[in-house]
Amino acid sequence: MQNMAELLGLRDECGEGTSGAPALAGSCLADNRLNLDVYPDGCCRFLRLFKEQREEVVQVEFLRLSSNDRLLGTTLGSLPHLKHLKSLVLKGGHARDEFGSFQHGSLTSLPPDFGNLRCLTHLDLSFNRLSTLPSCILHLPNLRVLLVSHNSLVTLPEDFGCLSKLTFFSAMKNQLKGLPQSIGKLSMLQDLDLSENALESLPEEVGNLHNCRELDLSGNHLSSIPDSLANLKSLHQLHLHSNLLVTVPASLASLPSLSRLDLQNNCLRAVPPEIQASPFVRLRGNPLGETEPSPQAGNCRASAAVLFHSCISSASFTVTSEGCRVVLACGVHFYFPPGAVSDPLWICFRSLMPDPRWVKLRHHDVLLSRVLELQPHGVQFQQEVHMWMPCVSPQTLHQHEVVIRTFSGQSWSDLRTRVEPKAESTMCVAYCTVLHFSWFLVVSRLVQNECKVSKEGTLLFSSVDPNIKVIFPSGVTKEPRSVKLQVLPVPTKEIEEITANTGCRASPLLYLSQDSLVDFLKPVRIQLPLPPGVTGLTLDRSRLHLLHGDLEGETWNDITSEVVLEFTHLYAVFEVTHFSWYWLWYTTKTYIGGIAKKVYERLRLYQVNFIALQRKKDPEQVLLQCVPKHKVDPVLKKLQDRYRGPEPSDMVEMFEGEQFFAAFERGISIDMDRPDCVDGRLSFIFYSRLKNMKEIYVTSPVDRKGQAVKGQVSFYRGAVPDSIPEDASRRRKGPDSLWLATLPIKLPQLKPRWDENPGPLYGFSFPPLNLGNAETGYLTQANLLSIARRVGADWQSIGLSLGLTYQQIERIGYNNREDLNKQILDMLFSWAQQNSEDPDCVSKLITAMKESGRQDIADEIEAIIELGRQKYSESIRRVGLEQDSSTGDSAVATM
Repeated sequence: MQNMAELLGLRDECGEGTSGAPALAGSCLADNRLNLDVYPDGCCRFLRLFKEQREEVVQVEFLRLSSNDRLLGTTLGSLPHLKHLKSLVLKGGHARDEFGSFQHGSLTSLPPDFGNLRCLTHLDLSFNRLSTLPSCILHLPNLRVLLVSHNSLVTLPEDFGCLSKLTFFSAMKNQLKGLPQSIGKLSMLQDLDLSENALESLPEEVGNLHNCRELDLSGNHLSSIPDSLANLKSLHQLHLHSNLLVTVPASLASLPSLSRLDLQNNCLRAVPPEIQASPFVRLRGNPLGETEPSPQAGNCRASAAVLFHSCISSASFTVTSEGCRVVLACGVHFYFPPGAVSDPLWICFRSLMPDPRWVKLRHHDVLLSRVLELQPHGVQFQQEVHMWMPCVSPQTLHQHEVVIRTFSGQSWSDLRTRVEPKAESTMCVAYCTVLHFSWFLVVSRLVQNECKVSKEGTLLFSSVDPNIKVIFPSGVTKEPRSVKLQVLPVPTKEIEEITANTGCRASPLLYLSQDSLVDFLKPVRIQLPLPPGVTGLTLDRSRLHLLHGDLEGETWNDITSEVVLEFTHLYAVFEVTHFSWYWLWYTTKTYIGGIAKKVYERLRLYQVNFIALQRKKDPEQVLLQCVPKHKVDPVLKKLQDRYRGPEPSDMVEMFEGEQFFAAFERGISIDMDRPDCVDGRLSFIFYSRLKNMKEIYVTSPVDRKGQAVKGQVSFYRGAVPDSIPEDASRRRKGPDSLWLATLPIKLPQLKPRWDENPGPLYGFSFPPLNLGNAETGYLTQANLLSIARRVGADWQSIGLSLGLTYQQIERIGYNNREDLNKQILDMLFSWAQQNSEDPDCVSKLITAMKESGRQDIADEIEAIIELGRQKYSESIRRVGLEQDSSTGDSAVATM
């Protein structure tokens, strides 16, 4: 307690003193809930509340804390005092590292008296550093939901099965190699997620999970599964993709409730006909029908196999010493030659949006791909691994070249890359070889010519403009050093537009760099072509200026008087001892540095337009995109059949990698919380060759029954990139300068709701429905209509989760193929008619919504039922029939 008091005394660090406690309680302590994981100092707030309002805090039933909080260890000692706690979330992942990856929390164990939380039903310890499951968890008698995903668990306790009330368990993304036999004692378990572990086999006792509805074993090392899985009569979904399966039992096809069996990306050469004929089976990515390779060729994991893995989310695959070829669904190819690894290696991959905070582009670089992260980082392969990354084709191949760039943990470096164009496609493929895995992306950079300079001297030409050359005399250096040359041609038209002076001319921009900090011992001779239209015969030397620029192009100094310029008919020659940017100008202007700086800045800017379009069939779905000016017409032509909207915005200028925001205004707002939403504005990063596009749903607090809502979306600049010129940054200061463009958005007047329509519903006529019972609350026809309005395109997955067969779903879709609303109504009411006599039908509906990823609808149904319970209790109380009841179940808090 003394240590706690010391921590509580750090008022400056926590940001509030004792006088702020009432306001703190009002903002954090809501009823019986404390959601403190949204605060950077959440643990500090909890400790202060625990000290100053202990009586209220010990009554808390729902608590969320971030395990990224540095005071978590001190806070854990107070948690066992919360005897009424039902739901506890101690997740990491609330902070990101410099690469944009989620940081795991600091939690490695729990205090022993944690097992005294007898009321705890929901525990989430995801994104932490647990290597073993804390033994105190096994003493939580009422635990129903346990999440330990994204940890480092290798095994589960042998007596894990003592958690007899567990209904949901997720241990995805750990390092589990086996399961205890006692797992079969979890008789109430309904959802089990063990995906992306290292499981090589399953105990037969898994077949005792008779209430299991969804079992996810994808991304493991399973070569077979036990026949006992055929005993899981309640199983709806079985995920076995991305394993090493060579056989599956035919009895899986006879599971009465199974609606999805995912066997993709395995080593199946043949499957039982009962499984192959089932419509709910997924078999893509298996070598079906291929002959068994010879022993010399290896097994399915050897080079004969081609594996397919999804790139939509984090995934993994295994490489053995035999080698293999791997093709990811995102188009990335790998070839691991035999002997690349000595032991089986589990490789994880994910595709990331580039974040300019750690993806640092150099001047005139253009990003051509997303970031590919491959783990484990730093593992040295014994043979070079071949990698092909698809990317957008660059616009100017003559001036630019495509390279794969990798991150070493400290800085980005370019790999030797070969480009392979795709026939009749705007895409190309960048190829390289690597000896380790890290982060990779594809960029287009200025063509780089390189040479090694020794004491004997050498000659370096530009492949972009052979008239540019650098001559290194003998004795120029003692130690060999590497020199790089890049050239940026400058169109005369660009200079004329910016300077408004037809007399201005400039040579190509020359950039020289070296890997040594020491100046050359002798002057290096540089040859540049004279500006266009200028020859040695017509040259007026007073109008010629040689400019030297710093590395960032911020300052351009006239060094004409500091060097000796020699002229031929076509070239200017001068000598230097250190390297940077060099630029030859021909103009009547006396001071040229400011003009050169403006031209250089313009060469890095892109002219873009913003578009805001609404889907014709669903105006609440809005497409926002930032498009380079020359692409606007082709983009609009592609979208015109499905979208409508105003003309594009006026042209604005942006830098590669610059951040901007979109804000909906005047009665229109974003309909949901999004991770890319900052203070109500959508965040974008502009990359000229990538699709700067997002589709979002919007809504309006205005009543649209009587009128349409005429709102707008405005675009604003965000954080100024570190590398843009100082003048450009200065010009963007102030509130008005952040605004870029505004486009109108109109939400049409709402049609009468389904439940407000007195006539037949879309041609359907249903008898009155009351699902459930008086004590728990009814779902009426009006309630179902309200639910149907929110279902949308998820109706098929919801129908399958409700138990409808694929044939029924296909028939409903075909019969109502022109109208999504009719499809939803037909599905929902067909199920309701079939199950109206089932007393558990409402709970099944709630479960189906959760399984289909529609927690929002599940919450709405639970709210309706809770209201029904309250009304029933009030009516009982009014007539004096209320009795004590201990049969009510405690609600299990969900995330």
